[in-house]
Amino acid sequence: MRFAFLIFKVFPYGGVQRDMLRIANNLAQAGHEITILTGEWRGDTPTHASIKHQILPTCGWLNHQRHQYLIRAMLSEVKNGQFDYVVGFNRMANLDAYFAADPCYVAKAQAAHGSWYRSMPRYRFFAQTENAVFGANSKTQILLLTKSDQAVFQAYYHTSDARFHLLPPHVPTEKFAGLDAQTCRQYLRDAFALPMDAKVILTVGSAYDRKGVDRAIQGLASLTASLRDNTWLIAVGEHESSSEFKADAKKLGVLNRCLEVGGRADVAKLMLGADVLAHPARAELAGIVIIEALVAQLPVIVTAVCGYASHIQAANAGAVLPEPYNQADFNYALQQLLTQDNATFKNSARHYVQTLTQSGSEATEASLLIEWASSKQVG
Repeated sequence: MRFAFLIFKVFPYGGVQRDMLRIANNLAQAGHEITILTGEWRGDTPTHASIKHQILPTCGWLNHQRHQYLIRAMLSEVKNGQFDYVVGFNRMANLDAYFAADPCYVAKAQAAHGSWYRSMPRYRFFAQTENAVFGANSKTQILLLTKSDQAVFQAYYHTSDARFHLLPPHVPTEKFAGLDAQTCRQYLRDAFALPMDAKVILTVGSAYDRKGVDRAIQGLASLTASLRDNTWLIAVGEHESSSEFKADAKKLGVLNRCLEVGGRADVAKLMLGADVLAHPARAELAGIVIIEALVAQLPVIVTAVCGYASHIQAANAGAVLPEPYNQADFNYALQQLLTQDNATFKNSARHYVQTLTQSGSEATEASLLIEWASSKQVG
């Protein structure tokens, strides 16, 4: 069967992009063909012969205008491509299935903005694309990462229960296979010219404000002087052009201890070599980086808004910060995790990952898509 995957952009360390490529590989290994339609591709391209990608043009001054143009180009390619099944990783009309990696846009917009915002073209566009997926009249099947978000979508769109399909978290043990923690610890410090006894706070994510990188910088600045003088923050991810990373670090007097390193292919090594993963996100539907940190046995500080934060709590593998967010809570947790023996956290993470691996399926999404595509052909 021939699958079309629609995604606005692909970049090296985006969580949705990694999931998309993993699902594509699973489908290809099962003997199917996949064409990825996107407006931008950064980083390595797929190596499997059955996975192709096509970069389509975008046009427009504003973000939503560019997305409108790209969606029209995608749907035109789908119409001419004779695909058996169409899977979206961004919201748009005419999808057979949607991978729900983002929170409810309408709920977030209504909570953050006044009625004036809902009269703007940007709001109307994104609300319409969300309704095209979740609306009661849509037939799109929804691959859901966390159960809690189903209720939010249903409150606004009255989506039927039958269209939601909860996925177990993918446990990427293969990314860390064959890597030694002590070797990676030295690798990280050599890569960034840090002393071998340096403490390292790691952030991973390509949205500076949403992932709460500014909160991590504040946490670094709050450390006791003796600890701060031997601690560095390494931020992995392609932040927005408007990112205040350097300005925030300079204002707090820690610019020389904050490294913005962009998207990287060696994140597994960095996780094994770091001391703490800081993920104080303001919004995060799931957060695969949290599961990756568990596999790496890297203690995590995470906000309760993250869908996968419950796994850190269940594993006793770090600190889950309650809402509403309080910077003092983060500062305290960071100081504690950087100064105490983390052997207990590491052991807890290892045992928990074993449980997740035994209960989950590495190809759940691909299996569902094949089943649905087969049913569509029969129908």
